[in-house]
Amino acid sequence: MMRQQKLPKVGETRGVHLTEERRRELLELLDDHPRLQTEYPPVAKYLEVSPTLAGTGDNAADASFELRLVHFATAEDSVQDPYWEIVKPLVHTQNDHRVLAPAGGDRLGYAQTVLQQMYAYAVPSPETVEWIRDVVNHSRLIEAGAGRGYWAARLSSVGVNVAAFDSHPPGTKNNISFPGNGTGSKIPATWHEVNHAATLLEASPENSNTVLMLCWPPGWENTMASDTLTQFEESGGQQLIYIGEPLGGKTGNPAFFSALAARWKLESIDSQYVRWWNFNDHAQLWVKR
Repeated sequence: MMRQQKLPKVGETRGVHLTEERRRELLELLDDHPRLQTEYPPVAKYLEVSPTLAGTGDNAADASFELRLVHFATAEDSVQDPYWEIVKPLVHTQNDHRVLAPAGGDRLGYAQTVLQQMYAYAVPSPETVEWIRDVVNHSRLIEAGAGRGYWAARLSSVGVNVAAFDSHPPGTKNNISFPGNGTGSKIPATWHEVNHAATLLEASPENSNTVLMLCWPPGWENTMASDTLTQFEESGGQQLIYIGEPLGGKTGNPAFFSALAARWKLESIDSQYVRWWNFNDHAQLWVKR
């Protein structure tokens, strides 16, 4: 666990500015493990496991990352976008793509899974959020399989008219990708309203002026992506934002990619999209032919 001596002094930023009051709050929280486990269970679990894992080899960078994770993940409403605040110093360019951490070590690999379960699998960088806002323009956006609604929250913050739904909204249904945090947790089950609906047509029967967003839809033989796309087409949909990996990757099923190839045209790709180092995802706009 992070000890008091690892917290920076006031004015010593390490990429994070801690006031004296905030530093005191963090010290009190870290010294009260039962409270930490109750109020911020993913953070407590990370701090228990991380010392057993290899870091990047750069102790200062590892400590800075850990401080950002603890600080921003427990800051509650005082920080608008904790996910981005935690990861943005890790962004660098690799093969013309913006990537988080080239080979972050086992510790950072574990942190990745913690952050994905708390927020979202894909990272909504401010640039990508703005790109989506420009794509949507004045249309309505519906996000299918929204999980915790973190992307919906970020899009709503820049004025996008977004509706989010999931067949298993965290907090009301058991969602294996976004597990519950237990009674007393201060980490939101969802960051934006996520309605319960089994299908797109149940959530939105008419979609002629709607942009569909599929962000990391389940892959392999799960038919969610192809079923949702078919229903979107049948209800008048003309624009799709797809955030995920190509055919053969971790997202989308073969029928989904076949439908894209047959009836859709790739209109644009967000050049500023940020991916984790071990993913091959991208943000694309597709339009109906």
